Amino acid sequence: MFGKLTWQAIPFDEPIALGAAALIGLVLCAVLVWVIVKGYVPYLWREWITSVDHKRIGVMYCVLAMIMLLRGFIDALMMRSQQALALHAPGYLPPEHYDQIFSAHGTIMIFFVAMPFVIGLMNFAVPLQLGVRDVAFPTLNSVSFWLTAAGSFLVTLSLVVGEFARTGWLAYPPLSELTYSPGVGVDYYLWALEISGIGTLMAGINMATTILKMRAPGLSYTRMPVFCWTSLASNLLIIAAFPILTAVLSMLLLDRYCGFHFFTNDAGGNPMMFVNLIWAWGHPEVYILILPAFGVFSEVISTFSGKPLFGYRSMVAATMVICILSFMVWLHHFFTMGAGGDVNGVFGIMSMVIAVPTGVKVFNWLFTMYGGRIRFTSAMLWSVGFMVTFVIGGMSGVLLAVPPADFALHNSLFLVAHFHNVIIGGVLFGALAGTAYWFPKAFGFTLDERLGKAAFWFWLVGFYVAFMPLYVLGLMGMTRRMQHYDQPEWRPWLLIAAAGVLLILTGIALQVAQLFVSIRTRNQRRDPTGDPWDGRTLEWTTASPPPVFNFAIYPDVTGAEPYSGMKERALESMQPAQEPKYEAIAIPRNTPTGFVTAFFAVVTGFAMIWHIWWLVTIGLIGAYATFVAFAWRDVGETEIPAEEVARIDRATREVRAAALRRTHARQHEQGQSA
Repeated sequence: MFGKLTWQAIPFDEPIALGAAALIGLVLCAVLVWVIVKGYVPYLWREWITSVDHKRIGVMYCVLAMIMLLRGFIDALMMRSQQALALHAPGYLPPEHYDQIFSAHGTIMIFFVAMPFVIGLMNFAVPLQLGVRDVAFPTLNSVSFWLTAAGSFLVTLSLVVGEFARTGWLAYPPLSELTYSPGVGVDYYLWALEISGIGTLMAGINMATTILKMRAPGLSYTRMPVFCWTSLASNLLIIAAFPILTAVLSMLLLDRYCGFHFFTNDAGGNPMMFVNLIWAWGHPEVYILILPAFGVFSEVISTFSGKPLFGYRSMVAATMVICILSFMVWLHHFFTMGAGGDVNGVFGIMSMVIAVPTGVKVFNWLFTMYGGRIRFTSAMLWSVGFMVTFVIGGMSGVLLAVPPADFALHNSLFLVAHFHNVIIGGVLFGALAGTAYWFPKAFGFTLDERLGKAAFWFWLVGFYVAFMPLYVLGLMGMTRRMQHYDQPEWRPWLLIAAAGVLLILTGIALQVAQLFVSIRTRNQRRDPTGDPWDGRTLEWTTASPPPVFNFAIYPDVTGAEPYSGMKERALESMQPAQEPKYEAIAIPRNTPTGFVTAFFAVVTGFAMIWHIWWLVTIGLIGAYATFVAFAWRDVGETEIPAEEVARIDRATREVRAAALRRTHARQHEQGQSA
């Protein structure tokens, strides 16, 4: 009746896994009890779980990313501590547990930390920067988020029931085939990524449609903020690349469940086809993650330098060139697989060429800062730290793009250091900069800057202490994924790396403290103008937090120069001399469709993993019934009367006027000092 699910699936003989599961269970129960006792359940259901407001969904994406960051970081802490102890000794993690940890770490950090972070920031900020009231498909947006959450839940559930994959985060065949991985670990991996990948694809379609088809009057393509351009490029890549991921994982599922031979070593299969397909998705995925971070840095550096972004058109051109070239470099991930000198040479050259538009961006950011009145807020510090760290990661990437060098360094810790140099120094720093930058827009009060700056320095120093030794170890010949080793000269470097992870842990603890202190003292941190940074784009022209409809009147963007004075023009258009003519605004109704769909996705995925076929049937019927119920709904929108729109807008026009006056005063003061 329960397929392969038995009591042996519970890890009673693994105290670490069981203890971690118990701790997660206790935390969840404590949070649930607190929510119930405080009477927050109706509010959470009404305002968050069933919300289709892009701002709420963006915040939930970021909260999911932060929670999974803690989960993934614990895996990193365990790996580094295991290797620090494992000279001539087994350490405290058995090989099969260690293999699950490094597989889960990569999967969580890419799919359930980096992706939700960047999609969350795009969800929150892009419609506001475009001057529109919501995304193109609000309910689809909710479904996208909850499917991503469903995938993260399945990965976490593998900690308690069964096991996770022991194949690495890309699950190469033949190791991931049924012959070599007969357990449920690979199935957890495949179903979690299939479900979340569908959610990501829908999010990409939604956001690309929003940018292409929904912009404020006068906001042409050449006036869009750079964050909107990088978001467009990222979502176009999602639309092109994620179907490849879905297809290749589906083929592996058919191999495992139905005896197909797409990637087996016999019966006409070809494991190298999996490697080609997974990296045809995987390298664009790197740019799916980093391009929105580039957009965040563009907004932050321009705002806190008090200047328009230098070379706007070249920045846009560089973004779209990266978007195209990212599909032409995937083979550099397997130069050592025997493709031949000609093929390796072409992909090596293309891998070096793609560094050119990235270099254009770095110079544009530096020239934006040059001559500006720089304010070193925590968001600006993350941006400056990124530029230094990312350049180092980029140079090591160009080195790995040279096939002979890659032959020597492939599969070594040098590659691990390079990858983290790019992902942490680029994507994560960008996500944290964006969080600090847009947090007051989302919640109406700023984060504690003192703790934010302290967290940045621990993160930055900790990163260098943790990963620079891995470059050395890679040059010394230490390969990836080693559970133990017998080279005494490696251990000092591994001890330094472990110390760096502890510094990063301190940075994370400071960020938790920052959030706690900021919420506790939020009344002292509120900025009634809604624009604490003197921002330069349209999101700062509305209240903080914005009303559910974002803009009572669509801003009318005019002028040829997209940044200088853009906020002032938007503010002036929102405050005409005469009382504006308000109209009723229709907003989509909240719906539980996303949450219910995710519930049945979890049920179906769990049942497929354990071969509980009757439960699979229930899950599929439930998902289909949810779709039918939503499609046949009678009322899809709620109308906010013109009087209510007017009341909300009048309450915020004065503070917007104060923001405008403050901007004028600052510019006048800068002019006098100049």
